[in-house]
Amino acid sequence: MNLSETDFLLAITTFIIMILILMMVLIYGVFVKKKSQLLLFQQRKDSLFEQELAISQIEMKEQTLNYIGQELHDDLGQKLSVARLMMSKISSGNEEDIKKIGSEINMLIGECIQDIRNLSKLFISNQVKHFGFVESLEREISRIERLQLMDVDYKINNQDLEINSNHALILFRIIQECITNVIKHSKSNKLSIEVEEFLDIITISIHDDGIGFSSNSINDGSGLKNIKNRAQIINADFIIKSTKNLGTQIRITYKKQVTWKE
Repeated sequence: MNLSETDFLLAITTFIIMILILMMVLIYGVFVKKKSQLLLFQQRKDSLFEQELAISQIEMKEQTLNYIGQELHDDLGQKLSVARLMMSKISSGNEEDIKKIGSEINMLIGECIQDIRNLSKLFISNQVKHFGFVESLEREISRIERLQLMDVDYKINNQDLEINSNHALILFRIIQECITNVIKHSKSNKLSIEVEEFLDIITISIHDDGIGFSSNSINDGSGLKNIKNRAQIINADFIIKSTKNLGTQIRITYKKQVTWKE
């Protein structure tokens, strides 16, 4: 009888040990599967980020070339044309006029040299990485105002924002796309842009008082979907609210505490 009880206890103990081993194997299997899924998800996320970064870099290069072409035609071309006209007056002018014209030509040539240096910086490296996010944004605003596309009310609470350089490029492209949409579609003559940095986040608010659009347009627009996808890739929140004839409000919230692979 004692031997039977011993065999029974041994069998129970063996069964329990086998169950525990099986549970550990199952738990380990689930852990490995979850880990593999997380690694695969992260790889996909990194791949999407790299693709979006490459697309943004190509877009920035194309825009840079367009910008340089426009600057060469509108700014440098005009200054050199003025200098040429002044040169033609030297032969018929008196000594005092020649000195005055010479001084003005010298000033114009100096401005042209500085303009060429500024433009050459755009070729040296990526605009956002070279100038920084804030300066790139302010250059964009300056271009809009110089071309008289609309008046811009711009506010920022910190000129030295902490943004991953690759994230800054994509964030800048998001803002550019929003601004382009406002210029093309809003029929507004005023744009408000406010950048605020807090401890863990940076918020960018873009507002116009144009014609607005319906909620169906918000949901169906492929351009807005593209912007939202870009925001998601850098772990930013993108919210847009628009009312017919009352304008559009956009708010982008970039989370600084989240780091991504460079």
